[in-house]
Amino acid sequence: MTVTAIPPTKPRAEAPPGAPPPAPSGKRRLISIVVAMLIVAGAAYWFLRPAPLPADAAPVPGEVVALEPIQVNLAGGHYLKIGIALQLRAEAPETDGSKALDAVIDLFSGRSMSELASADNRRALKDQLAVRLDELYDGEVIEPYFTDFVTQ
Repeated sequence: MTVTAIPPTKPRAEAPPGAPPPAPSGKRRLISIVVAMLIVAGAAYWFLRPAPLPADAAPVPGEVVALEPIQVNLAGGHYLKIGIALQLRAEAPETDGSKALDAVIDLFSGRSMSELASADNRRALKDQLAVRLDELYDGEVIEPYFTDFVTQ
């Protein structure tokens, strides 16, 4: 059996008492600066970010804009006199009703009298109109209201 001797390692030289600690290396200093900047940036984001809106927050209603009633041709030579009003959001600018009237004409033209006589059908058409107005006015219209609805 052979025994191999391992040479003893040199003990680290300790700094004499009262001596300043050794300066950190450049790499260690850079890492410390980057970590500190990330902490400051994270804290700034946390405290300065905008508060999220609650998911169930209802829009604040603003002005109601009443549009002049129009006549729309129905099937079978009949017509519909329809007037609408638009409930706008509080922050919505003044709104032109021409896009809303065009949507009404597109939606109601050519419908039958029996189709418009049902309250459920009118409610469904009003819902379709609300979706279309939301698209046309970029969410500025909360809800349309029928102010006139006369068939003949």
